Amino acid sequence: MDHNISLITTIAAGFGVALVFGFIAERIKIPALVGYLVAGILIGPATPGFVADVHIASQLSEIGVMLLMFGVGLHFSLNDLLAVKRIAVPGAVVQMGLATGLGILTAWWWGWSWGAGLVFGLSLSCASTVVLLKGLEARGVLDTMNGRIAVGWLVVEDLATVMVLVLLPPLAGVLGGATAAPVAEAKPIWMAIGQTLLQVAAFIALMLVVGRRALPWLLWQVARTGSRELFTLAVIATAIGIAYGASALFSVSFALGAFFAGMVMRESEFSHRAAEESLPLRDAFSVLFFVSVGM
Repeated sequence: MDHNISLITTIAAGFGVALVFGFIAERIKIPALVGYLVAGILIGPATPGFVADVHIASQLSEIGVMLLMFGVGLHFSLNDLLAVKRIAVPGAVVQMGLATGLGILTAWWWGWSWGAGLVFGLSLSCASTVVLLKGLEARGVLDTMNGRIAVGWLVVEDLATVMVLVLLPPLAGVLGGATAAPVAEAKPIWMAIGQTLLQVAAFIALMLVVGRRALPWLLWQVARTGSRELFTLAVIATAIGIAYGASALFSVSFALGAFFAGMVMRESEFSHRAAEESLPLRDAFSVLFFVSVGM
């Protein structure tokens, strides 16, 4: 019988090959994530032999990002975020500015246009949230002051990236690329910026005002049932549901939406249990993130 089982095939191949090369990486004293990347290369379209479904792997990797950022949020309160703002905000802005400038200079040296150089520099200026968090966890410094600064830095970068992605389409013509829409239909830049800021502010306000009361209450009600599987389901559904809702309704990234969901759920007395229950799925899907990158 002919069945379309690309999802199962991708998961089986991703986990299986990642296990082998992750084990080899650990044995030769290098991070396991290097082995996961190699596994992705081997089952990706750039190498001969079996090729997994790249699109499915990409979506699975997004789940890994959501769960990882949700787990970080469970250990990170609003006070922790505000405590590092004097370093994280100017640090992230200066770092992104310097990286963008270096990218523009490098692209100019290669003979690229200044518009292409700007996009190249902006791409270089954004750190990989998953890679950095995995590195901090491996070194056991995620809960230290330096770890909190790094997480705050990533949040600022994520917010800045949202603005960049909003501004690039209307500025495509100025940057030397094809415009995403006819000029008559394109929104003014000030309107695009204002709308994005309002959407992000509305999401944060909703999470801090409504979420801080609703999510701990929901977790408490589920915990009262005494069902472990319902509790785990509530945690995972909250993480993925809020991350998706933040993206669909407020144009906020999955990562940022999941992070705020975890940070709000930290107000619950069951936050430590929520972190423990979601850890296995978080680790499993974060492996698929690196496999997807390798692909």
